[in-house]
Amino acid sequence: MAMARAYLDNSATTRPCEAAVAAMTECLRENWYNPSSVYKPAVEAFRRVREARENVLRGVHGDGYELIFTSGGTEANNLAILGAVERMRGKQVVAVSGVEHPSVLAAFEALKRRGHDVRVIGVCMDGELDWDALEAALSDGASLVSVMQVNNETGWLLGGEKLYRFVNGRALVHVDGVQGYLRVPFDMKWADMYTLSGHKIHGPKGVGALIARKGVRLDPRQIGGGQEGGMRSGTENTPGILGLSAAVSELRRLGPDMPDGLMRKKLRLVEGICREVPEVTVNGAAPEASAPHIVNIGFPRVRGEVMLHALEGEGVYVSTGSACSSKKLKVSAVLTAAGLPAGEAEWAVRFSLSPHTTEEEIDYAARKAGELYRQLVRFQRR
Repeated sequence: MAMARAYLDNSATTRPCEAAVAAMTECLRENWYNPSSVYKPAVEAFRRVREARENVLRGVHGDGYELIFTSGGTEANNLAILGAVERMRGKQVVAVSGVEHPSVLAAFEALKRRGHDVRVIGVCMDGELDWDALEAALSDGASLVSVMQVNNETGWLLGGEKLYRFVNGRALVHVDGVQGYLRVPFDMKWADMYTLSGHKIHGPKGVGALIARKGVRLDPRQIGGGQEGGMRSGTENTPGILGLSAAVSELRRLGPDMPDGLMRKKLRLVEGICREVPEVTVNGAAPEASAPHIVNIGFPRVRGEVMLHALEGEGVYVSTGSACSSKKLKVSAVLTAAGLPAGEAEWAVRFSLSPHTTEEEIDYAARKAGELYRQLVRFQRR
């Protein structure tokens, strides 16, 4: 299998860092005991899980909040949304942005089938929520609002202090932080619930977490032995949890300037592609006004899927949208929901970076995008 010359699909998954691999390997070889047992090696495993919980919480200033380890972002989102509403009495009004990850939208579809009043809040192409629609939902008694911190396709900054202040305690606020955790600063005082995933931050797949304000009542989705405070039964994935914690520590060691470093790389990529292909469009907010690691670019008259595979042939790995739905959808539902014509949404390619992305990768990807576009556009219908 050919090695990537430029891996720019970090919103789909990231390469596990050496610290995460080492932590998992050590756990599998030496510290493999069940944290629920009571003899000394098992107690040591329990202590490490507790330290990992505290470490992950520090990434969002979450001291004093509850953290429930899960199998990933999807399970964490389901637990937050379905778990919260199931504990409420009667039919609920609930609100969700129209550009969420499938794991969130599917959870709200399930609520709708159960008779709850689901309000879908629009988002325009500059990444602004339809605040009037959200106010209408809140005025009608909405009990839960769910908005992602960073949109996985465009980099829109949606969930944060502005949203929390707008809601102003009238409803629980759930923020899907899978694409934002550690790459965009966040403080748990801006949310009642927050979800994250290990494999988006150079940790392992199969582990994530839901962080919740103390006092938020949840109905567990998985029952049995009562692990994770009864909120997520099943023997803890100790290797995954320790791998996640190691990845968190490594990213936090990069310091508070890490988001600025990511932004410089993203702007270098955008400038390089625009220099090579002046006719490209940036879908979403201006690059400097969105998340520092995601940019969605339209290559006029060349379908994103065609550009993706052409770049793949040159060792540049990108995507056309959410990895969870890319095999199912031909046109981005996120872009069309925000008002982009379907024909233009077909041109979209997502580039997503990590702190480990090099300038050499960025420059190579920009150059190859220009070369390939000039070849491909000649064969496309006008």
